[in-house]
Amino acid sequence: MVSGMYDREWDLQKATAELLDGGSADPEALRDALDRLNSEFGRLIEQGEEQVAQRTKELAAEKSKLASLVEQGIALSAERDLGALLGRILSSAMGLTHADGGTLYLRTPENTLRFAIIHNGTLNVHMGEGEEADISFPDVPLTLADGAPNHRNVVSQAVLRERTINIPDAYDDSEFDFSGTREFDERVGYRSTSFLTVPLKPRGGEVIGALQLINSLNQETGEVVPFSPELTGFVEAVASLGATAIANRDLMEAQKDLLDGFIKLIAGAIDAKSPYTGGHCERVPVLAEMLARAATAAEEGPFGEFAFTTEEEWGEFHIAAWLHDCGKVTTPEFVVDKATKLETIYNRIHEIRMRFEVLIRDEEIFALRKLLAGNHSTGEVMDSLERRKQMLADDFAFVAECNVGAEFLSDDKVDRLKQISARTWVRTLDDRLGLSHLEEARKRAADPDPPPLPVEEKLLADKPEHRITRPESQREAPFGDNPHGFRMDVPEYEYDFGELHNLCIRAGTLSPEERFKINDHIIQTIGMLGKLNFPKHLERVPEYAGSHHETMIGTGYPRKLSRDDMSVPARIMAIADIFEALTASDRPYKKAKTLSEAIRIMGFMVKDQHIDPDLFQLFLSQGIHRDYADRYLTPEQIDDVDLTPYLEG
Repeated sequence: MVSGMYDREWDLQKATAELLDGGSADPEALRDALDRLNSEFGRLIEQGEEQVAQRTKELAAEKSKLASLVEQGIALSAERDLGALLGRILSSAMGLTHADGGTLYLRTPENTLRFAIIHNGTLNVHMGEGEEADISFPDVPLTLADGAPNHRNVVSQAVLRERTINIPDAYDDSEFDFSGTREFDERVGYRSTSFLTVPLKPRGGEVIGALQLINSLNQETGEVVPFSPELTGFVEAVASLGATAIANRDLMEAQKDLLDGFIKLIAGAIDAKSPYTGGHCERVPVLAEMLARAATAAEEGPFGEFAFTTEEEWGEFHIAAWLHDCGKVTTPEFVVDKATKLETIYNRIHEIRMRFEVLIRDEEIFALRKLLAGNHSTGEVMDSLERRKQMLADDFAFVAECNVGAEFLSDDKVDRLKQISARTWVRTLDDRLGLSHLEEARKRAADPDPPPLPVEEKLLADKPEHRITRPESQREAPFGDNPHGFRMDVPEYEYDFGELHNLCIRAGTLSPEERFKINDHIIQTIGMLGKLNFPKHLERVPEYAGSHHETMIGTGYPRKLSRDDMSVPARIMAIADIFEALTASDRPYKKAKTLSEAIRIMGFMVKDQHIDPDLFQLFLSQGIHRDYADRYLTPEQIDDVDLTPYLEG
């Protein structure tokens, strides 16, 4: 067409030149040449417009595909559910290529390719979505029985060689084994013709699976056509984006599992540290999450506006529940396990028993000397001896009973302990032999010039070396610069192992110093968690974990918070911690409470405004106490409970 136009243009130029030179050019011929030239120009312009329109259409399609690719990349990176992620990858690739069907395979640790998801429009098949149980097809092996690589299967070869394979017609292909495909087609009345198989490989990583598309459809006729080579790059981009999204998700899940495992390892170590608190760090999260789910499910009332709505919120609470006692790693075992008042590393009642034994021997020796002197009758001496021995035995029995700490110690019992302690015995051996360096230093600091032996000592001793002073750095500022606002009364001494001091403990077995050391675990918990750089979605972990010993009226510890200072999850932690402690059957210092006893005690705590009354009612009304009891309490602990007073109150 272009050469013809140039010929006509030459004819026009020739005729025009002849006319201007006065030649014999025919004006009609000149006009005819001009018309023909205009016609050619018109056709050329029309053809150019068609080409521009076609190219514009192609560019618009390319732009649409690129926009779709960007959109899918953003969506894939944001998807956290594996089933939805796999479905989106496959649907995106099928949409770009107008594929009738597709399969997404994932590589397994056994070096096979598992059918993760299958779609087919004609057959109306939607299988998988991340749920392995939905697909019963056997895995595709990447190696044969003899260990050789499996290159006969198209999907395994694509993975092994990390290359895209485009097959126009599987029925004409001789390189790969499509016998299984043909058998499937025959069984369901389908024809799997064109195939496009792309490995799933995240950038810089290993192949994690494959994406296989089947039967590209002509949009105008609906017939099956080969997959367009121009679209291969787009599918490979989708596969790469999808593989990266899967790998990132797997990495995040692995990191989450590692964190969860590390958290449970810490909790398990705390429980294993003491044979008497085993399971506490494991059971409290169970109970706390049961109560949190009940509060989340409430649609009205005090918790109508409270809810954990995201996986991140549940994860934050889960971590806090497991780490609520992480500070106990710093608490000495002899304090955690202290079952009697005189127990430190061992129960010192044995030392006192031996002193009583010494006094009894002294009485016997004194009686025998009187008999030898002949100044008293045998009957009189022996009667006096038995009375004094019985008095010592009674006094020791009383001291031993006080040591157990099962009952509140009244003033008259304290007075009797003081009277007993005033009695003396004679020590004839040096008590500075066989000591550790620290013990010897404490004795030397308390009494640099000990009296000569033998020496008379009190039966129940509170000696200077029993008092362990605090490190100098803690005496003026026990909480440092106190960034967390701790408000706890700090005893003068770090420990006081005085025998009378400990025996006179009014309730329980812990001295004020040991009680502070026990309570210090929550200070350590807050301090330890406060040093961690939690991401934003976990920033409330320290608050949830560090408030379970506070009360509703500001009488708790370590910060004397009140109800308004604490979130619902923090108040939930308090109830879970208390109920578990009351019903635990592995504590040496108390008998496990029955269900009714535990609820009665917690009812008093509600009246004293120590725990949240609304949460306590929810705890009971939803039967959480019973569900927990069925799982963790012994049959002897589970008794009938009348909830009426607590629910109506």
